[in-house]
Order: sequence, then C-alpha cells, then structure tokens
Amino acid sequence: MYDLIGDTHGHADALEQLLKKMGYTKKNGCYSHPGRQVIFLGDFLDRGPRIRELLGIVHPMLDSGAAVAVMGNHELNALAFHTPRPGVPGEFLRPHTPSNRCQHGATVEQLGAEELRFHLGWIRALPFWLDLEGLRVIHACWDERARRVVAAGLDSHGGVTDGFLHAACTPGGPLFAPTEVLLKGKEARLPEGVSFLDADGHERRSVRTRWYLAPGGHTYRTYALQTVEVPSDAPLEPEVVAAALPYPASEKPVFIGHYWLSSREPELLASNVACLDYSVAKDGFLCGYRWDGESVLDKAQFVRV
Repeated sequence: MYDLIGDTHGHADALEQLLKKMGYTKKNGCYSHPGRQVIFLGDFLDRGPRIRELLGIVHPMLDSGAAVAVMGNHELNALAFHTPRPGVPGEFLRPHTPSNRCQHGATVEQLGAEELRFHLGWIRALPFWLDLEGLRVIHACWDERARRVVAAGLDSHGGVTDGFLHAACTPGGPLFAPTEVLLKGKEARLPEGVSFLDADGHERRSVRTRWYLAPGGHTYRTYALQTVEVPSDAPLEPEVVAAALPYPASEKPVFIGHYWLSSREPELLASNVACLDYSVAKDGFLCGYRWDGESVLDKAQFVRV
C-alpha cells in the first residue's frame, strides 16, 4: 500500500519526522518500509531551508524503489528557469524576473551549479501523473481533457525534452494551457474590479477553483478553493461553467498537493479527493495520507507533523 506525502519545499526535518512517524527506517542512507511505498506529490524545490538535505532523502528513495513521485509546478518552473530560450541569447523559458528569481532563489543559493544540474536530471524524468490500481496522483488537478493533450505532447516530444518545455512553458504555446491546468490547477477570472492578495502578497484577479465540483449554483466565493480569499458573491460567468470538468464521485480517489491550504487540521475536499499541501513552508504542517486500498477516503488516515 501507499503513503502519500504533500509538498515538502526543502523542509527535510519535517519529512524525516513524518517518515519515522509512518514507520520508515533509514538503512544505508535510504528510508524504506517493509510493506509500503511513498508517493511524493511534487514541489521539493524552493522556499525551504534544507533543500539539499531534502533531495538527499527523496532521490535515494526514488532510486531504490522505496518511493515514486510526480512532478510539481516548482520542478517544471526550475527546468524552464535553466533552459535557454531558442534563438534568444541570454533568455530562458522561465524569464529571470525579480519575482521568478526570488521564488527559485533558495534552491540556487543552497545548491551548487553541478549539484543542481544533477538533480534537474532526475527531476526531468518525473511523470506528470500516476494512474494506479485504485488511486490517482497529480500535483494540482485531474482534468481528462488537459491530461490527454499533455500525454500526446509528451509522446511526440519523447518526454520532457527542451522542445516539450518550450511548448509547455511559453505562454500561448500549444501545451501551455493544459500544463498549467495539471500542475497549477484551474482558475476563474474574477468579475471586473475584483481582486485579492495571495499567500505571497501578490494581487490576483483570478481564483483557483474547486475543479472537482460541478459549478452549477456556485458563486466565485463558494467555487474558490480557498473561499476566504475571494471578496465576490457574484454568480459564475458562463465561460467558467463551460470550462468545468467535475471529477465524478464514482471515480477512484485522486490525491493532489499545490494549494497551500490554511486549515489547522487536514480535511477531505470530497469523498474521493484529498489535498496534502498544508503550507509546511509557511507556518503550516507537512501532511501525508496512509492509503490502504479504500475507494472512499477517510480523514482518519491523514498523518501530520
């Protein structure tokens, strides 16, 4: 069975505490469990104080088969940040703006150039999702339309090549929008004149949605994943409703990270949807879920440190 672990963002101490709490032991430099396997939900990089040490826990586990992982948006961002833009000397697929440098700064500062190159090598090979017997795993949003487009792109490019990154990380590129959906979630543009500040203090005019729910009857506030952020009770615009692809309650459970949830206790988003990102990098906690094959998720299976 599987132990799923949310966004770690360089918090190696919390990860070690959580692994030990779930019965994993360290031998020959690698944590493992005699009867279980970890699934990491991505976002190992950036923000945290011990990124090198965290990667030193995660990579041996992946290499030995004690764990598997999916790619997070911070991993994709890092690949794009260090990939030159074709035909534009000195430019990169993820522009080196002050904001992007700040977001990726902790990783660059804590890892040497060769060390970072090594880690980006295995990160490049991470899958975007896992569709396993009994459960699914993706960083932010399970959307079949977007997933099919990205799957075709990965096939045609032969994986996460520079060509794929160019198509997926360039606004307006053929894979940009579906990749954003899978790794950053669906967003709905707010009504004219309405905005809010996100967790980093940036003004946002769009809201991350509860993509797993049918949008009928919802307002922007009730359809937002973090409802406290949204100062609008206006009904959803038709284009927001048209873009929705709810995750059926009859489908197998799906686990996500990404959303910096602020609850003080982990809660299920739906009977078959669980988010495991509770803001360990911003005064929250690291969250896991011990999945034992159940099709209806049980909040008693959450584990936190």
